[in-house]
This record gives sequence, C-alpha cells and structure tokens, in this order.
Amino acid sequence: MYNLEINDSLKPGLYCVATPIGNLGDITFRAIYILNKSHIILSEDTRVSSKLLSKFNIKTKLLSNHKFNEKKNVKNVLNLLRQNKIISIISDAGTPTISDPGGILIKECIKNNINVFPVPGPSASTASISASGFSNNFFFCGFLPEKKSHIDQLFQKISRINCSVIFFISPKKIKKITSQIQKYFNNRSILITREMTKLHEEYIRDKVENLDNINISEKGEMTVVISENTYLENRLQVIEESVKKKIIKFIKKMSIKDVTSKISKEHNISKKIVYDFCLKKKNEI
Repeated sequence: MYNLEINDSLKPGLYCVATPIGNLGDITFRAIYILNKSHIILSEDTRVSSKLLSKFNIKTKLLSNHKFNEKKNVKNVLNLLRQNKIISIISDAGTPTISDPGGILIKECIKNNINVFPVPGPSASTASISASGFSNNFFFCGFLPEKKSHIDQLFQKISRINCSVIFFISPKKIKKITSQIQKYFNNRSILITREMTKLHEEYIRDKVENLDNINISEKGEMTVVISENTYLENRLQVIEESVKKKIIKFIKKMSIKDVTSKISKEHNISKKIVYDFCLKKKNEI
C-alpha cells in the first residue's frame, strides 16, 4: 500500500519544490501542500510564480531569488531558517537548482546543518530521456556555454563518454551550432523536444547528420537529447596480431594520435586500446 497521507507536522527547513514545466496539471498534491504551509517561497521570477500560486489558491508570500540577487538573499534566508521557519524554493519551471538559481543557498544550508528536503516532480531532463528510447545512462549539460569555443571544449569531452547527452537550448541558437553538433556526435540519433507538456508540444526524431534539414520552429523552449554512441559500443576491445604489426610499422613514421585514429577507424577497434598499445610500443623503440 502507498501512503497517500500528508504529514501535518512539517519539519522546519528548506524545501526544493518541483513545479510544472508546462502543463499545470503536473503539479503534485505534496507540492501544493508544502507551498501552502511555507512561510516564504523563494521564486526565480515572481511574475511567473504568482500565476502558478493563483491557480492553486496558494497565499504564501513570494520572495524574488534569481542569479543576480541570490548571494544577497542568503544571509536573510538563513536567519529565517534558524528560527525554524519552513521555506520553499521553486524555479520558473521544473526542479529547482537544476540549471537554475538555488545552489548557493543549498550549500550554505548544508554548511550550517539546516535541513534541506527535495520535493520531487517535473523535470525537463528526465522527461525527455524517458521518451527518447536512448540509454538511460546520460550526461546532463544544462544550458550550453555562450561562446562557440567553450561549446567545442564541452562537446569534445562528453562525446568520448558512451552515454546519452542532454542539454537545454533555444530554437534560434541550435541553428547556429548545428555544425558543432554534427562534428562531435555524427552517427548518433537525436531527439528534439519543444514546448514539452504544453499545447503545441513537438517531438522531432532523426539522425544528427540530418540536422541541417530539420525544420524547427523558433518559438518556445527546447530540450535536446543525443543518443549513446552505438558505433563505439560495438568496437573491438582486442587487437589482432596482424594489426599489431601494422601499428608497429606506422608508429615509426606517424604520431601516436594519427596512428590511433587511423587504426581505430579502419579496424573498428576502441581508440583507448589502440592508444595504449601505441604508447607501449613507442616506449620500446
């Protein structure tokens, strides 16, 4: 039996309350209860949050808490929490502190031995991976960096990890970094979710190499999921004797990096296995 009862004696502390990412029907009974019982609700944008609170007749006072004033708020909020107050923190949509303000306050609460309670619910990252059909072993990037050079650095690192990749991006921006996505994630599948759970929600499934030809509306919010590298998954983890002889021949003329890339591609062998073997033989020469 599931316990559907809500405890009237809430413990004091900070409650991280997940709110709908679009459809207001996704809010949980417990989220409504805790928001009602809170002395203050820390809100990323009070204009957005007031609509949610009004919908469910929640009268709790809102306090603005965004990336520009989060540090300034910490001292005041900690003082209230030390007085055994119940304070909730919410973001504009989804689970708070996930690519949203709140991390600074959480760390300070932990330092000061103040209770921090998660109130689970909607999350764009888990919602998108659940509908993707890709590996549930995933790397979450949040919002991508602004500079293309920083995106390159990020993509270069995570493309080497054999897992699904999730990131948030605007419809306008994805068109500007299409070539970078294709460079690092070619031969993978992609799911683009736009306006998830809302009236005009859209789910686009295709191959990364076809990204140039995908028609994406410039309206709304997007979450992108790129599949695990099945090609990498199927690579051999051993080197045959004939290939070893070829490697020994190549490393006398080429760099280890070039030999690794060439052998890995031609013989479908893990780059790490090839690189380690090259390094060993190079040191023996």
